[in-house]
Amino acid sequence: METPEQSLDRLLEQATSDTAAQRVENPEILARIEYICTYPNNRAGVRLLMACMLAKMHQPEIDPRKPYTEIGGPDCFSGRTYDERYITRFINANRLPCNPTTAFLTPALRNINRPLATSVPIVGRPARMYADTLRVLEDVAEGRARAEDVLGDAIRILVTMRDERAQRMEALLASLGRDGDRLPLASEAIVTLIEQHLECKNSSRLPVLVVAAAYRAATGKLGEDALPLKPHTAADEQTGAMGDVEICLTSDERVVTVYEMKAKRVTVDDIDRALEKIASSEHRIDNYVFITTDATDDEVHDYAATLYEKTGGTEIAVLDCVGFLRHFLHLFHRLRTAFLDAYQCLLLAEPNSAVRHSLKEVFLALRKAAECGE
Repeated sequence: METPEQSLDRLLEQATSDTAAQRVENPEILARIEYICTYPNNRAGVRLLMACMLAKMHQPEIDPRKPYTEIGGPDCFSGRTYDERYITRFINANRLPCNPTTAFLTPALRNINRPLATSVPIVGRPARMYADTLRVLEDVAEGRARAEDVLGDAIRILVTMRDERAQRMEALLASLGRDGDRLPLASEAIVTLIEQHLECKNSSRLPVLVVAAAYRAATGKLGEDALPLKPHTAADEQTGAMGDVEICLTSDERVVTVYEMKAKRVTVDDIDRALEKIASSEHRIDNYVFITTDATDDEVHDYAATLYEKTGGTEIAVLDCVGFLRHFLHLFHRLRTAFLDAYQCLLLAEPNSAVRHSLKEVFLALRKAAECGE
């Protein structure tokens, strides 16, 4: 009998062959699989589906609707184990467009102790995606589709998505910088470009990249370096980080400046929490800077201004993200293209769970339009 790894590798080989075709014959079931696999805003469904189908292939006696050992009985199984042990390696090794972490830790799917029947209400968005996932599990449990066919079609769809994204990205990258005689973008044009990108949906990670790119571009001028960025979903308590971007001296690993990003108004309570971090630091922090994409009340600025002496020499400031960028680009005017290239590099290196692929494509399209004067 095949191991789970062998089953996944075999189905991948079939999905990438020149003769790859749909496996599930029922058009309604196939439509549900396609919707689950391609829905962009929630990728938990496809990982749940893949883990349950792989378990059913490996253990034909189990019920794919019972991926929780808490349910009890001989036909239940640990879907999380299959997801983490096999699916994670598989999607990472093959760069498939899925979340990097298990589906079973998402709020809608954790702490469930009964079968995932279609009658079970799953509190998550969109409702249709979860409903379709449960229906496919039921289709397999009741013999209307085979687990191997469902998993094979899911892999085929994900491979197609991966390849189409790669082709679009390659075309966009190839279209940039073709005219070597064209003037580099002006600082204000770059500000406008980044501002447009920040205004896109699901852009909460972008201010972090703006600040990190500024330091990457200006490292040789400042004598300071930005430490590697922590994962977008990791809490500061887990990583030991003081904030979203940490700056240290080039000759010293001691953090001297901390940036914390806010996609909303900075409040006095936010500053008080920052004071707790500063007080717990083993050494003095020179600057603790909030970068926000929202307006800041005067009372917050006034409160921050009173804390220099109280903290023994730490300055706390609240800056507007676009204002920070504008000042940087004019101060380091000759580094404006280096900043833009650094921002693009950091952006494309972010996992899709932190910055969606569509947001990466939007930036490249915006940059192309700006550089071509469109």
